[in-house]
Amino acid sequence: MKEITDSMLGKMSSDIASLKDGLDPQNIAFWYKKLIGEAKEMAPPWLADKINVKQDPILYLKFNLDISKRAVKYLMIAIANNLDAMPYSTRLYFLKVQEIVSQEMDKSLV
Repeated sequence: MKEITDSMLGKMSSDIASLKDGLDPQNIAFWYKKLIGEAKEMAPPWLADKINVKQDPILYLKFNLDISKRAVKYLMIAIANNLDAMPYSTRLYFLKVQEIVSQEMDKSLV
């Protein structure tokens, strides 16, 4: 019985550590850098400089996404292409980014 309990606690501890690591500011910054790079590669040259992200120097989990409306589709494609490679909590974060960006684009159409 103790072996089962220890095994379950070990798995839960590992899962929690994985979730925490997925939301580490350095991890999120890494994925932003990767996604922005891929979006810039897909975008036409005249749009590539209109895709940027900046990490807040004080609030490390705050990122300011500076992107042209015409370049949003390239970022969305880059996010969709990389979701499977991301840790679970990072994936949830970027799914939320996609949702927020989509909502903002819908607002501008109204």
